[in-house]
Amino acid sequence: QVQLVESGGGSVQAGGSLRLSCAASGNFARILDMGWYRQVPGSGRERVVVTTEDDFVYYGPSVRGRFTVYRHNGNNTVELQMDNLEPSDTALYICNAEEGNAAGDMVGDDWGQGIQVTVSA
Repeated sequence: QVQLVESGGGSVQAGGSLRLSCAASGNFARILDMGWYRQVPGSGRERVVVTTEDDFVYYGPSVRGRFTVYRHNGNNTVELQMDNLEPSDTALYICNAEEGNAAGDMVGDDWGQGIQVTVSA
Protein backbone atom coordinates (compact mmCIF):
# COMPACT_ATOMS: atom_id res chain seq x y z
CA GLN A 1 0.00 0.00 0.00
CA VAL A 2 1.07 3.56 -0.69
CA GLN A 3 1.00 6.17 2.05
CA LEU A 4 0.61 9.73 0.82
CA VAL A 5 1.57 12.82 2.80
CA GLU A 6 0.56 16.24 1.52
CA SER A 7 2.08 19.58 2.43
CA GLY A 8 1.75 23.18 1.38
CA GLY A 9 -1.60 24.82 0.91
CA GLY A 10 -3.05 27.54 3.07
CA SER A 11 -4.78 30.85 2.38
CA VAL A 12 -4.02 33.39 -0.30
CA GLN A 13 -5.71 36.29 -2.05
CA ALA A 14 -6.99 36.00 -5.60
CA GLY A 15 -4.17 36.27 -8.10
CA GLY A 16 -1.68 34.75 -5.69
CA SER A 17 0.22 31.48 -5.81
CA LEU A 18 0.59 28.37 -3.70
CA ARG A 19 2.54 25.15 -4.07
CA LEU A 20 1.41 21.73 -2.91
CA SER A 21 3.60 18.71 -2.44
CA CYS A 22 2.75 15.03 -2.06
CA ALA A 23 5.22 12.35 -1.05
CA ALA A 24 4.53 8.65 -1.44
CA SER A 25 6.03 6.04 0.82
CA GLY A 26 5.50 2.39 1.69
CA ASN A 27 6.22 -1.01 0.25
CA PHE A 28 5.29 -0.89 -3.41
CA ALA A 29 6.83 -1.82 -6.74
CA ARG A 30 5.89 1.27 -8.70
CA ILE A 31 3.44 4.12 -8.94
CA LEU A 32 1.45 4.40 -12.14
CA ASP A 33 -0.76 7.50 -12.26
CA MET A 34 -0.22 10.16 -9.62
CA GLY A 35 -1.98 13.46 -9.24
CA TRP A 36 -4.33 15.81 -7.46
CA TYR A 37 -8.06 16.01 -7.04
CA ARG A 38 -10.10 18.58 -5.17
CA GLN A 39 -13.40 18.61 -3.39
CA VAL A 40 -15.72 21.19 -1.86
CA PRO A 41 -18.46 20.30 0.62
CA GLY A 42 -21.57 19.00 -1.11
CA SER A 43 -19.83 18.32 -4.41
CA GLY A 44 -18.07 15.40 -6.01
CA ARG A 45 -14.34 15.03 -6.36
CA GLU A 46 -12.90 16.98 -9.30
CA ARG A 47 -9.78 15.85 -11.13
CA VAL A 48 -7.23 18.67 -11.11
CA VAL A 49 -4.21 17.03 -12.70
CA VAL A 50 -2.99 13.50 -13.36
CA THR A 51 0.48 12.40 -14.42
CA THR A 52 1.33 9.00 -15.81
CA GLU A 53 4.47 7.01 -15.17
CA ASP A 54 5.73 7.94 -18.63
CA ASP A 55 5.15 11.65 -18.12
CA PHE A 56 1.85 12.16 -19.88
CA VAL A 57 -0.04 14.95 -18.09
CA TYR A 58 -3.75 15.75 -18.02
CA TYR A 59 -4.96 19.06 -16.58
CA GLY A 60 -8.58 19.67 -15.74
CA PRO A 61 -10.07 22.42 -17.91
CA SER A 62 -10.63 24.79 -15.01
CA VAL A 63 -6.92 24.88 -14.10
CA ARG A 64 -5.25 24.54 -17.47
CA GLY A 65 -2.78 27.35 -18.05
CA ARG A 66 -2.65 28.32 -14.37
CA PHE A 67 -1.43 25.16 -12.62
CA THR A 68 1.76 23.24 -13.34
CA VAL A 69 2.60 19.77 -12.07
CA TYR A 70 6.06 18.37 -11.43
CA ARG A 71 6.51 14.68 -10.86
CA HIS A 72 9.73 13.24 -9.49
CA ASN A 73 9.77 9.49 -9.98
CA GLY A 74 13.10 9.12 -8.19
CA ASN A 75 11.61 10.04 -4.83
CA ASN A 76 7.96 9.39 -5.60
CA THR A 77 6.76 12.95 -5.15
CA VAL A 78 4.48 15.19 -7.09
CA GLU A 79 4.25 18.95 -6.71
CA LEU A 80 1.53 21.27 -7.89
CA GLN A 81 2.39 24.89 -8.57
CA MET A 82 -0.81 26.93 -8.55
CA ASP A 83 -0.64 30.43 -10.00
CA ASN A 84 -3.23 33.11 -10.60
CA LEU A 85 -5.51 31.50 -8.05
CA GLU A 86 -9.21 32.29 -8.08
CA PRO A 87 -11.80 32.04 -5.27
CA SER A 88 -13.32 29.10 -7.20
CA ASP A 89 -10.09 27.18 -6.55
CA THR A 90 -10.97 27.03 -2.86
CA ALA A 91 -11.23 23.34 -1.96
CA LEU A 92 -9.68 20.41 -0.16
CA TYR A 93 -6.88 19.17 -2.41
CA ILE A 94 -6.28 15.44 -2.23
CA CYS A 95 -3.29 13.54 -3.57
CA ASN A 96 -3.89 10.27 -5.39
CA ALA A 97 -1.55 7.48 -6.44
CA GLU A 98 -2.23 4.28 -8.35
CA GLU A 99 0.01 1.48 -7.19
CA GLY A 100 1.33 -0.92 -9.78
CA ASN A 101 3.08 -4.27 -9.65
CA ALA A 102 6.31 -5.06 -11.46
CA ALA A 103 4.40 -5.92 -14.63
CA GLY A 104 2.64 -2.57 -14.63
CA ASP A 105 -0.80 -3.79 -13.57
CA MET A 106 -2.72 -1.59 -11.20
CA VAL A 107 -3.00 -3.20 -7.78
CA GLY A 108 -4.10 -0.31 -5.60
CA ASP A 109 -5.61 3.15 -5.56
CA ASP A 110 -4.56 5.29 -2.61
CA TRP A 111 -5.52 8.73 -1.33
CA GLY A 112 -4.01 11.27 1.00
CA GLN A 113 -5.96 12.98 3.73
CA GLY A 114 -6.20 16.23 1.83
CA ILE A 115 -4.97 19.74 2.41
CA GLN A 116 -7.04 22.90 2.40
CA VAL A 117 -6.54 25.71 -0.09
CA THR A 118 -8.52 28.90 0.47
CA VAL A 119 -8.52 31.78 -2.00
CA SER A 120 -10.17 35.04 -0.96
CA ALA A 121 -11.46 37.67 -3.34
